Amino acid sequence: LLKTHVQREQVLYVSSQNASRLSAAFANRLEYSKEEKKIVVTLHNLQQDDSDIYVCAGLLKNSSFLSVNGSGTMVMIKEVEQTDCHHSSWSIYGLTIVVVLLFSALMCCTLYHVDVKKYFQKRKQNSVYEDMSYRSRCNTLVTN
Repeated sequence: LLKTHVQREQVLYVSSQNASRLSAAFANRLEYSKEEKKIVVTLHNLQQDDSDIYVCAGLLKNSSFLSVNGSGTMVMIKEVEQTDCHHSSWSIYGLTIVVVLLFSALMCCTLYHVDVKKYFQKRKQNSVYEDMSYRSRCNTLVTN
């Protein structure tokens, strides 16, 4: 794997005996796997300096000529300002907890000031009993 345009350098060399050489600039940032005649290369933690055209080339046996297949792959890294999502997510969690606590306090105060028992007790009917029989009326008459 070669960088060819901006800064010409060998990124990865894998021999037919599975010996490999890796550019120091890509140490701990490049992984590859080899299966028969296929090599899969993965680059991690890309930096602006990694922007270039990458080509896969084969070295012909008993020769110093490189065989390049295709025009390569252009990789362009644009620096983007990263926002720290970790702190903003904690603020959302904190705000949610405060809202829940305030709502709980409001409910506790409301239940404390309202006599909840009277709403759930079976109410007794207000009734007045009056004896309207003849005897009771006779006793209440005023006589001279």
